[in-house]
Parts: sequence; C-alpha cells; structure tokens
Amino acid sequence: MALTMRQNLMLGKYILRQTLEGRKKYPLVLELEPLYQCNLTCAGCGKIQHPDDVLSRRLTVQQFVDAVEECGAPIVSIAGGEPLVHREIEKIVEALIQRKRMVILCTNGLLMTKKLDRFTPSPYFTWMVHIDGLRERHDASVSRAGVFDKAVEAIKEAKRRGFRVSTNTTFFGQDDAVSIRAVLDFLNDDLQVDSMQISPGYAYEKAPDQDHFLGVKHTRRLFRQAFAGGRRKKWRLNHSPRFLDFLEGKIDFPCTPWGIPSYSVFGWQRPCYLMADGYARTYKELIETTEWERYGRGRDPRCANCMAHCGYEPSAVAATMSSPVQSIRAGADVLRASVKTLPMLNRK
Repeated sequence: MALTMRQNLMLGKYILRQTLEGRKKYPLVLELEPLYQCNLTCAGCGKIQHPDDVLSRRLTVQQFVDAVEECGAPIVSIAGGEPLVHREIEKIVEALIQRKRMVILCTNGLLMTKKLDRFTPSPYFTWMVHIDGLRERHDASVSRAGVFDKAVEAIKEAKRRGFRVSTNTTFFGQDDAVSIRAVLDFLNDDLQVDSMQISPGYAYEKAPDQDHFLGVKHTRRLFRQAFAGGRRKKWRLNHSPRFLDFLEGKIDFPCTPWGIPSYSVFGWQRPCYLMADGYARTYKELIETTEWERYGRGRDPRCANCMAHCGYEPSAVAATMSSPVQSIRAGADVLRASVKTLPMLNRK
C-alpha cells in the first residue's frame, strides 16, 4: 500500500471507525481489474491465460465508481492485465480521486511515458511500476528484452513531472538474498522511488512457469537473509513492520482474504485476488455468502505456500492496530521513511 504519512493517518481513522462500529470484515484496499488484456506475457502470471473473448472485455467508468462506492475501501489499486491499455483509464482515475479515494495505478511501464500527459499529479494518486529485479532478471521475468529500461525511463519521467511513484517487486525461486538486496538498493538509492512493495510469488495454477514459486520455508529463509544486518530499516519498504516480520518467519498470521477484495469483468471474485472460486454479483453477497473459513494454510491446499501481501498485509495491519506497542513501531517506520524522502524533495 503506497501511502504517505497523511494517508496512513486517514487509513488509521478508517480502521478505527470500522472497529468502533463493530465490523469484523471490512476492506482495506479494493483491487480493481478493468481488463485482463496485457501487452506482456509474464511467465509467472495467471491473469492472461483467458480466451480472447474475455481478454477483450472492459469495465466502464461507471462500473468502477459503483464498485468503489459499494465496497467503501479508502484505497483503490487498479491492476489487470495492463490498465493503461484501457482507453478510459485516466477518466477512471479522475473519478476515483474526485471521491477522495487513494488511487494506486499498477503498470508494467511500457505505455506509461506515452500516457503521462493524460494524468495530473495528486496527493491521492500513485503510480506503481512493476520491477521484478535488475535488467537481466526483470526482462527474463516478463519474457521480453528492453522492458526494464523502459520502466526505469518511465519512473524517472514521472518523478520529474511531480508524480508520486512506487514499485512492486515479486520474488521467485530464481532470486536470492544478493539479488533482492541489489534491486531494492537500486530502487531506493538510485531511482529514489517514494516507496517499494514486495511479495513472494503466488503459485497461479495457469501460470506458464510452475517451477519457480516459493514455498513457506524458502520464503522465510530468503527474507531473513535479505533483511539481515538491519537492511529493512534502510529501504523505504511500504509495509507494516509486522508483515515484514511475517516474511522473515518471526510471527505467523491467519490469512485475511476479505481485506483486499477483487472486482473484475467477472464480478466480485471469491475468495481473493489470487484465487477464483466463482464470483458474486455484489460486494454484500461476496462478504455474506463466501465460506471464508475454507481458506488459508492448513485448510485449502492451494493456500499452502501463499505468503502474498494481499492476504497477509491486512492481517498484519489488524495485529498492529490492536497493539499500542506495534502501532508506535509502525508510526516510527512511517516517520523514518518520510525523513528519508526529504533529501529527494530538496533535489527537485
């Protein structure tokens, strides 16, 4: 969740309100997929394997607005597919900003520079560019040479124009502590993005590459090694401290699949962004009729190796909010990240 300090305070107030009103299942982030079509065929992706008639479908601006209003989440992540393929994507973003939603637009960066003129910098808007490693590793991940350089160029141009830019990096079996440190150092120090989101890859059943997804033990070992020596505090990682503890295996959580609900051309996806066990027509139907107790490690075999942020970051946030000590710790991390950003702002 690519948030500024002010936005973190807004999210905190939202969570407090839900708690005071007695809601046990409420969304933190709404994952909106306006289309499944993409201009890349990444080896680890399970979203582009649909038939052509599905890939040609598009959500309308009004469908976006209706889903956001119905769900009520304060943060909206627009994913896909590649959202910039959508011809009305800038209208969708503007409509959500007008409703004071924090909008995160996820992109592979290929069309970003070309379409920057259609967007306006706003404290409610963040670009999130996928960077899955340095040049050779990233281009191999997306199965096309030259994509890394275009994404880096787009990030630099967006920052030059005053946009807030974050990155999303997914790690797989080919990665090790050295490569993780290298890409995060590059994003943090060289590109100086505003924040970075990370996640171990989820084993999509339809993904072309089924050989490099991480297991739980491998994930914990990998992140313990990558974070060793206090490096976590060096990077502007956009996660709660408890989620990073979770990645290292210092703590475990149950999954919170309703924390980041997903809405696409098919409707409200059960139970989460990563698994499709049918669809609900409304958000209310999704929450009230999904058998949530069926999902999570030890319940559904598909969840056995999942440690993705979409299921466990909401769990970590809930654990943080319920503990004064952890709340103070999270606030200190946000303040630390904000202080690290000041030299970047002074250079503009």
